[in-house]
Amino acid sequence: MLQLPDHFNVATYVVDRNVLEGRGDRIAIECGERKITYAELLQQTNRAGNVLLKLGVRRKERVLILLQDVPEFLYCFFGAIKIGAVAVPISTFLRPPDYQYIVKDAEARVTIIGEAFVENIGLASGELRGSANQLIVVGRALQGCIDFDEVEDTSSELAAADTSKDDAAFWLYSSGSTGPPKGCVHLHHDIVFPTEYYAKAILRISENDRCYSVARLFFAYGLGNAGYFPLAAGATTILSPARPTPEVIFADVERYRPTLFYSVPSNYAALLAYHRKGCDFDLSSIRHAISAGEPLPPAVFQRFKDRFGIEILDALGSTEMLHMVISNRPGEVKPGSSGKIIPGLEARIVDEKNHDVPPGEIGNLLIKCDATCDGYWKQHERTKISFLGPWFRTGDKYYQDEAGYFWYAGRADDLFKVNGRWLSPTEVEAVLISHPSVQEAAVVGREDVDGLLKPAAYVVLSPDCTKLDNLDQELKGWVGERVGWYKSPRWIEFLSDLPKTATGKLQRFKLRERQRATKAP
Repeated sequence: MLQLPDHFNVATYVVDRNVLEGRGDRIAIECGERKITYAELLQQTNRAGNVLLKLGVRRKERVLILLQDVPEFLYCFFGAIKIGAVAVPISTFLRPPDYQYIVKDAEARVTIIGEAFVENIGLASGELRGSANQLIVVGRALQGCIDFDEVEDTSSELAAADTSKDDAAFWLYSSGSTGPPKGCVHLHHDIVFPTEYYAKAILRISENDRCYSVARLFFAYGLGNAGYFPLAAGATTILSPARPTPEVIFADVERYRPTLFYSVPSNYAALLAYHRKGCDFDLSSIRHAISAGEPLPPAVFQRFKDRFGIEILDALGSTEMLHMVISNRPGEVKPGSSGKIIPGLEARIVDEKNHDVPPGEIGNLLIKCDATCDGYWKQHERTKISFLGPWFRTGDKYYQDEAGYFWYAGRADDLFKVNGRWLSPTEVEAVLISHPSVQEAAVVGREDVDGLLKPAAYVVLSPDCTKLDNLDQELKGWVGERVGWYKSPRWIEFLSDLPKTATGKLQRFKLRERQRATKAP
């Protein structure tokens, strides 16, 4: 069990410590042509903190950060934390009403925003100036806003605020797919646990690593991958503000030669679908590829391994639990599983009465994790439902095999019964994706003319697919022969893409909405 002092400021653990331990000259961040040493990272973090102090930001007040993956994101994030304020990164993919909701919900004291997002958030029209008292713009500042370049004229010396390990350090807004986004309140000590239990103990991250994350910094997943994991280890993080298309990602990997590569299942599928003439892409620098966000289909795992010689380590985490809680280990991967519980954490699979279920039986997954957030900001009832003492109710359905591996069965509202038997959409999707013509698939329940639920599949075809005649019948047979005919899709619809959240998670509810207006034959 990790023991931290009562007086603890996580910014010093992630940033200051590297300079104190003699790594000041090592490269902390690479972003395009920019290379920032740990000494420079500390100086810029201190300057950002001093700017906030000059603006009157006090302890526990919220500082919103709306920036692309650039060094300034990390300066501002840790600068706010270092002065005892609360850093609140927000997604760059939201709509103006979502930004306005978050700014008002967080009762922001300062908003630090990239020039490209000013119009999206509605600040240009002055709609939010009452709630965001001060606006700092990275790039071309607007009239009445503070230019981030003024940070250069601020002192690079800053003593860390005397915070408690249990003080709030940052918030992360979880997906709003089932309602307004929820502000997950994370404490100073939260960052330490996934760093020590997962990044260092399982990935064996060290100062010799170079980290590249397709997931952006404002996500809980990306914040660890490209933020506090590499910095806490004295490694190098590779940041790119560019949209992460397969072309951009492959070019970055070949240019920067990362050793740790983090992505999501849909992106791994997109990478596999992308080719160039001549020699294949060189991913030989990558010692571990990591996946999270949704279960990684076994077929995608195998295709990636066959093509690039790299095993993908699938894992489970969430915004509430900050980062990974269940993971496959190097050399011990079971394709299709989320892996085993990370040592130092605990997991239970329970029935609807919170009684433990036996191995092999599907139930609700509960996790006991020291990095779990303190609750949802101003959402008392939802906090009571999700947090059961030290246990967090993930909302995921899982079962555990005799060897201790956890297998995802779907979200609680994704499973449905066909012919009186439970059907897990992820099982059918994995079989569909194993067909060479399929790149992605999603399965939901649809009522037939008798009002009985049957599986309906939505399929994105591989770019290499040339055969379309009777492909739907071939896919139905492919599933039926492998997992049972009652699980075979009754309907198959081909789409150009599947609806997803900004984090790459499938939005099944949009598929269900799509078919409500369609009367099944």
